[in-house]
Amino acid sequence: MVKEAVESVKAKPPKLLETYRTGVVPIMMKEFQYTNPLAVPRIEKIVVNMGVKEGAQDIKILEHLAHELAQITGQKPVITKAKKSISAFKLRQGMPIGLMVTLRRARMYEFMERLFNVAMPRIRDFRGFPATSFDSSGNYSLGIQEQIIFPEVEYDKMKKLQGMDITFVTTTRKKEEAKRILELLGFPFRK
Repeated sequence: MVKEAVESVKAKPPKLLETYRTGVVPIMMKEFQYTNPLAVPRIEKIVVNMGVKEGAQDIKILEHLAHELAQITGQKPVITKAKKSISAFKLRQGMPIGLMVTLRRARMYEFMERLFNVAMPRIRDFRGFPATSFDSSGNYSLGIQEQIIFPEVEYDKMKKLQGMDITFVTTTRKKEEAKRILELLGFPFRK
């Protein structure tokens, strides 16, 4: 039964991936004069990062947030540890201080679709994200203040409100191409 469910998921690609292949690639080829569809830039991966400063003192909070992040992304997060000791923050090398998930391929497109269509409209007083958050490599980073915007998180069982950083890593090094890809996929930029 589980094997059949896994095969049915593999058989049908995510809707946003189909949108990229049928809608985004032809438009990008026309606008940026690409001759080969494989030369068109794409989103390579999405990195979801959650810094948990209480994780060093209380491992239960870290485990609970890891469970919530796994529900949100559909993939088990990696616990990140401090690289060096900082006495001002009462931090020792090797202490658990965060969670990280790297999404690729089908899971990445499914997460993006849920983020754009379900989670972002639930943000209070949402007017879009700024178009200035691109780095020099064409990657876009945004911060979300509360994990409760995702419907997978149960409000009653939540122990702590926690924000997260989401980074869209692209294969292009040009900001305007990366911005155009995200726009065509449905990312809400501020006007």
